[in-house]
Amino acid sequence: MTPPDDTPVPGPQPQPSVVDGERPRWWIYRGTGEPLHDTTLGELLPPPPPWRAFQGEPVVGAPPDDTQETARRLGGHRPAGYSAAFARREADLVNASLMLRRPLLVSGRPGTGKSSLAYRISRELRLGRVLRWHITSRTTLQRGLYEYDAIGRVQDTAALRAAAGDTPADRTAGEPGSAPPDIGDYIQLGPLGTALLPYDEPRVLLIDELDKSDLDLANDLLSVFEDGTFTIPELRRARRRNPMVRVQTDDPEGEADIAAGVVNCRAFPIVVMTSNSEREFPAAFLRRCLLLQMPEPGDDDLASMVAAHFGDELAERWGGTLIANFLKRSRERGGLSIDQLLNSFYLAASGSPQDDDDKLLSLTEAIWHRLDGTGPAVRAE
Repeated sequence: MTPPDDTPVPGPQPQPSVVDGERPRWWIYRGTGEPLHDTTLGELLPPPPPWRAFQGEPVVGAPPDDTQETARRLGGHRPAGYSAAFARREADLVNASLMLRRPLLVSGRPGTGKSSLAYRISRELRLGRVLRWHITSRTTLQRGLYEYDAIGRVQDTAALRAAAGDTPADRTAGEPGSAPPDIGDYIQLGPLGTALLPYDEPRVLLIDELDKSDLDLANDLLSVFEDGTFTIPELRRARRRNPMVRVQTDDPEGEADIAAGVVNCRAFPIVVMTSNSEREFPAAFLRRCLLLQMPEPGDDDLASMVAAHFGDELAERWGGTLIANFLKRSRERGGLSIDQLLNSFYLAASGSPQDDDDKLLSLTEAIWHRLDGTGPAVRAE
C-alpha cells in the first residue's frame, strides 16, 4: 500500500519525528504516542473513497476531552526513551482504516492491550473523549444507538397534567391541556449513536469484546457501518410537530440536534472493535472490516508501558527484573495479562528502599496466576 517515493500523497503531510523518521509517507497515525502539533486530523486526512463519503447535517461541535481516562489507560508519564516498535506493528492497519473509513477488528489473547489502541489513536490524533461500548450477551444494536424512556415520559406527563388540574373529561372534550414534556429529554444516544453524529472530525468508538455478543449483533452492525445513518422512529413520527429535536448524547452533559428523526454521520467514526478470538464472525461482516491480530508484547514494549505509568526512575529500578520474570511466567502459564504486570510493578514500587527486594519480587509474582483459573499461584516466600 505504500506509494513509491516519487508518488505525491494527497493532503498536507506531518513531519516525521526522531522516533518515526522511517515511517511511510502516507501514514497519518504514527504510533509514537505524541499528539499532533500545529495541525488537525482534518488537515491531514485525504477525502474518503466516493462510496464512503457522508454529508450529515447539522454539524455537531467538537467532543470533550477526557485526559483523566486516557492517562488511566495509557499512563500519565511521557517516557524520554519511548519505543514505538510495538505501535509500528499496528500503524499500517490503523492508517488504512483511517483512509478507507472502515472499522478495525482487533483480535488477540486477553490482556494484550487491544482496548488501549483506541485511546492511543485518540490521544495522538487529538480526537477527544473515546466512546466506549462494552458488549455482553444481552447487548442489542438499539442499545448502542439510542434508548427512549417512554415510561418516564408518560409518568411525567401525568404529573404535569395533575398539577395543572387537567381531567380526563377535559381531554375527551378536546379542551387544551398541559403540553407533554419535550420528547428529546427522554432520548439518550448510545456510544454508537453518538459516534454517528455529524462531526467535522471522526469520533473514536471502542466496541469492546464483540465476541461476547449475541450471534446477530455483527450482522445488525453491517447496515449501520455501510450507510453511516440510523433512524429514531419516535422522533420520525413527530417530525411535523418537532422537525428539530435536541437529545442527550453519550458524552457527559452532551446534547445534539436531530433533524426529522434521522442521524447521518459526516466523518465516519474510527471504530476499534476488540475480540478475544472466542468465536467466528460472519464472512459478510469480516469483509467490511480491516483485521489486526495483536501480537504479544516484548521486552521493549512492556518497558515503555511501565515507564508511561510509573516514570523512568522507577522503571529503571524495577523494570528489568520484573519484566524478565513476567515474560518467563507468561510463557510457562499460557499467557498473562499486562494488567498483572502493572499491578505487580505497583506493589514493588510501593516498597521503601530498606525493604528486601527479593521478598518484594516474590510477593509480586504471587499475583501472576493463570488466566484460565487453573494451577496454583506462585507462593510468596
